[in-house]
Amino acid sequence: MSADDAADGERHANAGQDVIAVDADDTEQELVNRLDAHTGDGIRHRAFTCLVFDSEGRLLLAQRSPDKRLWDTHWDGTVASHPVEGQSQEDATIQRLEEELGITPDQYGDVEVTDRFEYKRYYENAGVEWEVCAVLKVTLDDTTLNPDEDEIAGLLWVDYDHLHENPQWYRQLRLCPWFEIAMRRDFA
Repeated sequence: MSADDAADGERHANAGQDVIAVDADDTEQELVNRLDAHTGDGIRHRAFTCLVFDSEGRLLLAQRSPDKRLWDTHWDGTVASHPVEGQSQEDATIQRLEEELGITPDQYGDVEVTDRFEYKRYYENAGVEWEVCAVLKVTLDDTTLNPDEDEIAGLLWVDYDHLHENPQWYRQLRLCPWFEIAMRRDFA
């Protein structure tokens, strides 16, 4: 690890955490350091993104905090992270919904895995995402939100059909690459 990587680790407390390295079929291989997985050429690892809808079919986009090391201030649909060892994608999603947005399980029904894909994208000179990413969906019965400002810089409800059919109209939002892939693949 270089001095710059060590400095990044000091600035970003979660850089000391582990993620689950996986093969292309999402079979667990080993635990690897989160910073190592996101620097250099990266290490393929397990991740998820959750799309949060309201009863009118609108999607909640969340702008990533400017303090995020990768894709800071980009818009995501709605939360994304990595499960820890022994944690299911659904349980990790439930945890992140509450931590990032204050959304509790009594506000929605089932958490549903709808898709899974692999992608690799480099971000400027800061790092890389190489993930097997599960897509999960929830529909809120109660849209009360309490965002964590350390995680979320902004929120925006958008009509999902409109966003899917006209992505060029949303370019100014700078969407996260995993969300753009999930949106293109996961449309009924």
